[in-house]
Amino acid sequence: QVQLVESGGGLVQAGGSLRLSCSASGRTFSRNAMGWFRQASGKEREFVAAIGWIGDTTYYTDYVTSVKGRFTISRDSAKNTLALQMNSLKPEDTAVYYCAASSHNVYGPGSRRASVYDYWGQGTQVTVSS
Repeated sequence: QVQLVESGGGLVQAGGSLRLSCSASGRTFSRNAMGWFRQASGKEREFVAAIGWIGDTTYYTDYVTSVKGRFTISRDSAKNTLALQMNSLKPEDTAVYYCAASSHNVYGPGSRRASVYDYWGQGTQVTVSS
Protein backbone atom coordinates (compact mmCIF):
# COMPACT_ATOMS: atom_id res chain seq x y z
CA GLN A 1 0.00 0.00 0.00
CA VAL A 2 1.41 3.35 -1.06
CA GLN A 3 1.50 6.03 1.60
CA LEU A 4 2.65 9.63 1.55
CA VAL A 5 3.08 11.23 4.95
CA GLU A 6 3.72 14.95 5.34
CA SER A 7 5.33 16.60 8.34
CA GLY A 8 6.79 19.96 9.30
CA GLY A 9 3.73 22.17 9.30
CA GLY A 10 2.94 24.55 12.10
CA LEU A 11 2.40 28.15 13.17
CA VAL A 12 4.94 30.76 12.15
CA GLN A 13 5.07 34.55 12.04
CA ALA A 14 5.14 36.39 8.75
CA GLY A 15 8.66 36.47 7.38
CA GLY A 16 9.56 33.19 9.02
CA SER A 17 10.43 29.82 7.52
CA LEU A 18 9.17 26.26 7.60
CA ARG A 19 10.38 23.08 5.95
CA LEU A 20 7.81 20.52 4.92
CA SER A 21 8.78 16.90 4.38
CA CYS A 22 6.99 14.07 2.66
CA SER A 23 7.98 10.47 3.20
CA ALA A 24 6.81 7.91 0.65
CA SER A 25 6.43 4.18 1.30
CA GLY A 26 5.02 1.24 -0.60
CA ARG A 27 6.81 2.03 -3.86
CA THR A 28 9.67 4.15 -5.09
CA PHE A 29 9.09 7.48 -6.81
CA SER A 30 12.71 8.23 -7.62
CA ARG A 31 12.01 8.66 -11.35
CA ASN A 32 8.47 10.02 -11.03
CA ALA A 33 7.05 13.50 -10.77
CA MET A 34 6.18 14.72 -7.31
CA GLY A 35 4.60 17.92 -6.17
CA TRP A 36 3.11 20.09 -3.47
CA PHE A 37 -0.39 21.52 -3.52
CA ARG A 38 -2.22 23.60 -0.95
CA GLN A 39 -5.78 24.39 -0.01
CA ALA A 40 -6.76 27.42 1.99
CA SER A 41 -10.02 27.47 3.92
CA GLY A 42 -12.93 28.06 1.56
CA LYS A 43 -10.77 27.84 -1.55
CA GLU A 44 -9.93 25.22 -4.14
CA ARG A 45 -6.74 23.20 -4.00
CA GLU A 46 -3.96 24.92 -5.91
CA PHE A 47 -0.60 23.90 -7.34
CA VAL A 48 2.46 25.10 -5.43
CA ALA A 49 5.53 23.31 -6.79
CA ALA A 50 6.57 20.25 -8.77
CA ILE A 51 9.74 18.33 -9.49
CA GLY A 52 10.40 15.83 -12.24
CA TRP A 53 13.11 14.78 -14.66
CA ILE A 54 14.29 16.03 -18.01
CA GLY A 55 16.40 13.21 -19.37
CA ASP A 56 18.37 11.03 -17.00
CA THR A 57 20.19 13.55 -14.85
CA THR A 58 18.46 16.93 -14.98
CA TYR A 59 15.72 17.96 -12.55
CA TYR A 60 12.74 19.91 -13.76
CA THR A 61 11.14 22.21 -11.19
CA ASP A 62 8.15 24.50 -11.45
CA TYR A 63 6.48 26.90 -9.04
CA VAL A 64 3.32 28.91 -8.89
CA THR A 65 4.18 32.56 -9.42
CA SER A 66 3.23 33.61 -5.88
CA VAL A 67 5.96 31.44 -4.29
CA LYS A 68 8.81 31.82 -6.79
CA GLY A 69 11.97 32.97 -5.07
CA ARG A 70 10.60 32.04 -1.63
CA PHE A 71 9.91 28.30 -1.83
CA THR A 72 12.26 25.54 -2.96
CA ILE A 73 11.20 22.00 -3.79
CA SER A 74 13.73 19.20 -3.51
CA ARG A 75 13.85 15.43 -3.36
CA ASP A 76 16.06 12.72 -1.98
CA SER A 77 15.57 9.81 -4.35
CA ALA A 78 17.60 7.44 -2.21
CA LYS A 79 15.32 8.09 0.77
CA ASN A 80 12.13 8.38 -1.32
CA THR A 81 11.35 11.74 0.24
CA LEU A 82 10.21 15.16 -0.95
CA ALA A 83 10.74 18.50 0.75
CA LEU A 84 9.47 22.06 0.46
CA GLN A 85 11.58 24.79 2.01
CA MET A 86 9.38 27.82 2.60
CA ASN A 87 11.02 31.15 3.38
CA SER A 88 9.67 34.68 3.76
CA LEU A 89 6.26 33.26 4.58
CA LYS A 90 3.21 35.46 4.20
CA PRO A 91 -0.25 35.20 5.78
CA GLU A 92 -1.63 34.29 2.35
CA ASP A 93 0.50 31.12 2.44
CA THR A 94 -1.75 29.80 5.19
CA ALA A 95 -3.26 26.52 4.00
CA VAL A 96 -3.20 22.78 4.30
CA TYR A 97 -0.25 21.56 2.23
CA TYR A 98 -0.45 18.23 0.41
CA CYS A 99 2.31 16.07 -1.00
CA ALA A 100 1.51 14.30 -4.27
CA ALA A 101 3.23 11.67 -6.40
CA SER A 102 2.63 10.53 -9.95
CA SER A 103 3.00 7.08 -11.47
CA HIS A 104 4.85 8.76 -14.33
CA ASN A 105 7.53 11.33 -14.95
CA VAL A 106 5.80 14.58 -15.85
CA TYR A 107 7.33 17.94 -16.63
CA GLY A 108 6.18 21.15 -18.19
CA PRO A 109 2.74 22.70 -17.68
CA GLY A 110 1.23 19.28 -17.12
CA SER A 111 3.01 18.99 -13.81
CA ARG A 112 0.71 21.69 -12.44
CA ARG A 113 -2.43 19.59 -12.88
CA ALA A 114 -3.68 17.67 -9.87
CA SER A 115 -5.02 14.99 -12.21
CA VAL A 116 -1.54 13.75 -13.12
CA TYR A 117 -0.84 12.75 -9.52
CA ASP A 118 -2.05 9.36 -8.40
CA TYR A 119 -1.10 9.41 -4.73
CA TRP A 120 -1.74 12.04 -2.09
CA GLY A 121 -0.80 12.60 1.51
CA GLN A 122 -3.22 13.56 4.25
CA GLY A 123 -1.97 17.14 4.44
CA THR A 124 -0.19 19.29 7.00
CA GLN A 125 -1.44 22.65 8.26
CA VAL A 126 0.68 25.75 7.75
CA THR A 127 -0.49 28.89 9.50
CA VAL A 128 1.30 32.21 9.02
CA SER A 129 0.35 34.97 11.44
CA SER A 130 0.66 38.65 10.57
